[in-house]
Amino acid sequence: MDVARGYHLAWRIGHRVPGSLVRGLTVVGADVAWWRRGSGVRRLEANLARVRPELDERGLRRLSRAGMRSYMRYFGEAFTLRGLSAEQLAARVRVEGMENVAPHVEAGRQVVIALGHTGNWDLAGAWAAAHVAPVTTVAERLKPEELFEEFVAFRESIGLRIIPLTGAGDVFRQLVRVARTGPGLLPLLADRDLTSKGLEVDMFGHRARVAAGPAALAEATGAPLVPASVTYERLRRERRRAAGGPWGIVIRFGARVEAPADLPRPARIAAMTQGWVDAVAEEIHARPQDWHMLQRVFVDDLDPARDAARRASGGGATDDPAGDDALDLGRTT
Repeated sequence: MDVARGYHLAWRIGHRVPGSLVRGLTVVGADVAWWRRGSGVRRLEANLARVRPELDERGLRRLSRAGMRSYMRYFGEAFTLRGLSAEQLAARVRVEGMENVAPHVEAGRQVVIALGHTGNWDLAGAWAAAHVAPVTTVAERLKPEELFEEFVAFRESIGLRIIPLTGAGDVFRQLVRVARTGPGLLPLLADRDLTSKGLEVDMFGHRARVAAGPAALAEATGAPLVPASVTYERLRRERRRAAGGPWGIVIRFGARVEAPADLPRPARIAAMTQGWVDAVAEEIHARPQDWHMLQRVFVDDLDPARDAARRASGGGATDDPAGDDALDLGRTT
């Protein structure tokens, strides 16, 4: 199957398909994948078991089914996002904690946003670009190249500026230059280490490896580091009619994460990384069905030989479209 062509077709015609049909297809696709219980679903369940260790096997299966439906909902919405009107886009988004971001933007600063893979981050990015400030993020280079180009074209079409993780110069230096301009937002999905430079943190009582980039970028530039989550909510009455669908998202911006000034730079980066991880993990625990983590993130689950080889090579492109965009630094897909 030509994956890139399939994505291209979905983005080209998705917004022309009735929303109820798209939603129905995503539910069916999610349920079939969940019923087959392939490697991705098993990994999702293993991750969710650490988030909610109190669940029995039946409860965990029920949660993973909701998780797969949330995950497939994201793809259905991504393929139809370009067809939304400005009014529908606004109606689908509710924001909490804007006071943690707005003063920095109003002062002309860039804000580094540390995110987990929750909800619909593309919808959040499109809304932020239209209503808050210009948005810049990083995309991991996919295989084949045509698939990477499709993702970049999609995100640029909804108002995001994309910097490739590899193949376009020193990405961290590019981000530093952006972070020293403003106003703007630099959202980085960073709850999974995709390069050789991640940091180990405590997450749900276990060791996990996450991206060092958000904290390192904030430390290097003085830009504020703000944790955020994106989760789904059911829409009712007038808002549902205005949104043109039953689902919206809630963007929650947490308080700025800082570290004691007297710590050495590596310790400050480690402390800020643990700080945003704690904030994001709290949101994941509250709404675990919206954590789209079908990959290995906990240290105990990593293959030591494969992990060592990846670290020795310094990371690189991936052919996994479900785990595509990254900055470790952090990722956008």
